[in-house]
Parts: sequence; structure tokens; C-alpha cells
Amino acid sequence: MNTVVFDLDGTLLDTLTDLSNAVNHALREHGLPERTTAEVRSFLGNGIRFLMEHAVGEHLGECDFEQVFASFRAYYVAHCLDFTAPYPGIMPLLAELKARGVRMAIVSNKLHPAVQSLNQRFFADYVTSAVGESATVRRKPCPDAVMAALRELGSSPSEAIYVGDSEVDLETSQRAGLPCALCLWGFRDEDFLRKLPGASLFLRQPSDLLSLV
Repeated sequence: MNTVVFDLDGTLLDTLTDLSNAVNHALREHGLPERTTAEVRSFLGNGIRFLMEHAVGEHLGECDFEQVFASFRAYYVAHCLDFTAPYPGIMPLLAELKARGVRMAIVSNKLHPAVQSLNQRFFADYVTSAVGESATVRRKPCPDAVMAALRELGSSPSEAIYVGDSEVDLETSQRAGLPCALCLWGFRDEDFLRKLPGASLFLRQPSDLLSLV
């Protein structure tokens, strides 16, 4: 393998606190019950609209969802970097991969400009392709973002491995034709990940990836 395609939230970046704070800000603003961090964690992986639909839950018919969603987005844009940071061990991993000549990309269900902005802020010295949802790139588990990233890197699925933290990532990798390593520090519990059909590679810490590339 000479290419690694990373998921972003729950894999490279710990964004849970900022996302949870934004969810609960929007819910409070509209008189809706707040969610625990564990609940917000379970809703992540399919994009922010999916997140907010599940956060509102049974109260969807009682509110103007688009207003709630707009409140979430406005707050998150202003506060998305309050607590967000790379997970421990990520930056040394990226430095070692770069030293070995490994090509690296990020694919995410965040909107494309946000993915590029986060990559520029945290990972620009290592990651040369960062792809998110756009008019021409469908959200994961569609393989669009992975294939777009591989094209940018000049790589093929046979040269690459996908690293993610959820069932969405596993399905994305399968649809793109890449092996998938699931990290155990992200947004899903280990027991859940180990029961996923086709899951066979697991990373307990970021440096475990080095034995696979």
C-alpha cells in the first residue's frame, strides 16, 4: 500500500464536544430536549442533517426543522474549533507516513469547503487531497469522495487502504474496492465495530496503521 484515505471526524479529529455543544445550543434555542454526548456520538457519521434529524427525533413534527438546523449550523460555524483537535498519536502517524512516502487523503461527509478548511488548519503538511460533499460528490457511503481523492493523488484502489471509525466508512470502502481499517478510538464502540459484516482490520492506536502500509 502506498496510499491512505482517512475519514475525518472520529478518525483524525475529535470533533465530538463541538458538535454536541452545537446540537444542544440549537435544541435549547427552540425549546427542545437536549441530548447527551453519548446520544450525539451515536448519531454521527452520516452528515449534519442526519445528525440533527436524529437529535430532534420524535419532536420533528412539532418544530420548524429548517430553523433548528440553521441554528445548529450558525453556532457550529462560529464554534467548530473550540475543542476540536487531532486525536493523540495522529500527528506522529502522519509524519511517519509522509517520511515513508505514503500518499494521504481525507474524505468526509462534511461539505467540501469545510473539509478543505480543516485540512488546511490541521493537516496541510501531510495530506494533499481533502474531499467532502459537493454538487458533484455524493455523501458516503457512496464512493464518490474516495474515487475523487484517489484521482487527485494519482493512485488506484489496489494501492490504497481506507481508515475510518464507523459502519458508514466500512460500507464506503467496500463500495470503493479498498480494504478498511477501523479505528477503535472514534465514534463507535469496539463491540459494534467487530460485529460489522466484512470488518477484519482494527486499529487500537494510530501507530497500528504502520504495519499495514
